[in-house]
Amino acid sequence: MSPSLRQMRAFVALAKTGSFTMAAAHLNVTQSALSGLIKELEQVLGAKVFERSTRKTELSELGRELYPLFDKMIQDLDGAMLDIANRKALKNGMVRVAAPQMMSCTLLPEVIAAYRLEHPEIQVRLVDCPVENVSGRVFSGEVDFGIGPERDPTPEIVAQLLFEMPFVVVFPNNHPLEKRERISWSDVNDFPFIALQGQFTVRLLRDMHTSLRDLSLSPYNEVTFMTTALAMVSADLGITTCLPYAEPMVKLYRLQMRLLQDPELTRKFFVYTKSGRSLSPAAESFIAFLFKFVAAHEWNVTVARTGLTGQLISSK
Repeated sequence: MSPSLRQMRAFVALAKTGSFTMAAAHLNVTQSALSGLIKELEQVLGAKVFERSTRKTELSELGRELYPLFDKMIQDLDGAMLDIANRKALKNGMVRVAAPQMMSCTLLPEVIAAYRLEHPEIQVRLVDCPVENVSGRVFSGEVDFGIGPERDPTPEIVAQLLFEMPFVVVFPNNHPLEKRERISWSDVNDFPFIALQGQFTVRLLRDMHTSLRDLSLSPYNEVTFMTTALAMVSADLGITTCLPYAEPMVKLYRLQMRLLQDPELTRKFFVYTKSGRSLSPAAESFIAFLFKFVAAHEWNVTVARTGLTGQLISSK
């Protein structure tokens, strides 16, 4: 049989104070209860831990050996329990989130800044990466969750719909598109089109083919990052398409952004978590805040149509 936590607390309190009266008051128990706990501990150990006299109570030789061990065990346990309580109360903790490069330099800094005003003790660590790497960061456990566009479902990753937004076209000031009241996808082909590499453009072309079988985009150039595409548009090398959350970066490059119509194509973004893995209170809090934040934006087609975000898309 091993000593109980109550027995060890009684031992440490009495060792520190040297007084049954003071130790009992510290533990909020009666002196008789404290005495009983010490006797139980000595029975478990088979030896005395205190030398008692009418004048004072002192540690025995064994007690002097046990005291630093028991004291450290209790301090470590109390510290761990306090840390858990603080995490549950959002008084400390860390959230790690992976997101594509463009979202990491536009929408997410705004969300993190707003979240810090409510929870300054929580650290949010942003991992910016290529969009194709988001799910991998989630699966490996490098991050608590990721944010990214729709991808083919896998058994290991759970996806919750965060928002849906329409495509917009981006062009320089004084561009011919500026004079058109309504800009269609067919208008995009009239100018050099700068596209993104990978599934972003592949899925866009597939959606266009579904809606307009006789229309197809022919990229003039394909780049890895949207910031590169915007820089090329700024240099008057062509036009590009993006999503409305990129507006801060579009404005930074002093470009114009207009809704693309006929048809109005949209892109869904999701919060990705690892299947079967529990999130920390801080991560759950940040995700809830994120859903609330994006729901307030007019470009969120999901809210405009249904009033709902956070729909579970795939869990297995």
